[in-house]
Amino acid sequence: MADRNAALTPAAPLTPPKKRKKAKQPLKRYAVFFFLPTAAAFTLAFLAPFLWGIFLSFCEFFTITDATWIGLDNYRRALQDVGFLYSFGFSALFTLVTVVLINVAAFFVAYALTRKIRGSNLFRTVFFMPNLIGGIVLGFIWQILLNGLLGLYGTSLAASTAYGFWGLVLLTAWQQIGYMMIIYISGLQNVPHTMLEAAKIDGATSWQTLRKVIIPQVRPSITICTFLTLTNSFKLYDQNAALTPNSLPYKILEDGSHIKTTATIAKNIVDQFNENYFGTDGIAQAKSILFFLVVVVIALLQLYFTRKKEESA
Repeated sequence: MADRNAALTPAAPLTPPKKRKKAKQPLKRYAVFFFLPTAAAFTLAFLAPFLWGIFLSFCEFFTITDATWIGLDNYRRALQDVGFLYSFGFSALFTLVTVVLINVAAFFVAYALTRKIRGSNLFRTVFFMPNLIGGIVLGFIWQILLNGLLGLYGTSLAASTAYGFWGLVLLTAWQQIGYMMIIYISGLQNVPHTMLEAAKIDGATSWQTLRKVIIPQVRPSITICTFLTLTNSFKLYDQNAALTPNSLPYKILEDGSHIKTTATIAKNIVDQFNENYFGTDGIAQAKSILFFLVVVVIALLQLYFTRKKEESA
């Protein structure tokens, strides 16, 4: 009876458990100590000099302590400099050729090295090694090799714009193909095997599988490699300075003829800084800001169109 009465008595209401205070995660608690050194280094090493450089592009100066504001005059003089415009066209053509050459060669080298051939790891190492050598060193090495070869025909890299251009293309491609190859290998290894097997069952040829299955799957790698080669080619300086150091600056002679040059746009800007005449540093600074804007716009447009293609695939 006692058990029956106990069963009929209503149970005591459950008391809600006490709310626990959310403990701060250790990473969030100390995040500021990790963020501040990086932010300080970024501000001091990049942001502050960049903003000061924008200011100096509107000034006439010989050193950064004697800057005099002159407005847009530096930009006007920079855009009227035929040597600067010629170097921009030279860099644009060089970039177009190297972007196509490097990406096509790197993709097919990566494709060949993912076909389970013997010694593929050794070949990957050999192709990647040139990327580990500095641009100045590579420039001097290829200058000796190419000038030695061209010397047999009585010419040199600096004597011909065409020779200097293709020598620079060859050097840059030799250096960057191995790096882009690694990115393409990563993309090719992530292609689903089920899709490759399905294409094989459907009777697709190797070319059809490559064009319809593999290339659409590695478009993220194509986007990355195109962006890297585009920006690297436009910003190229050290290889250019070492490969053709004796090339004459672009000049229009009195008879209307042109002295062409193999100077990229970055080398043209550095040469302007090295003239050591009052007022030329401001023009060079204006050129560098224009150069920055052009590279940013082209890179953003490239990313926009390639990513749009990825989404539509």
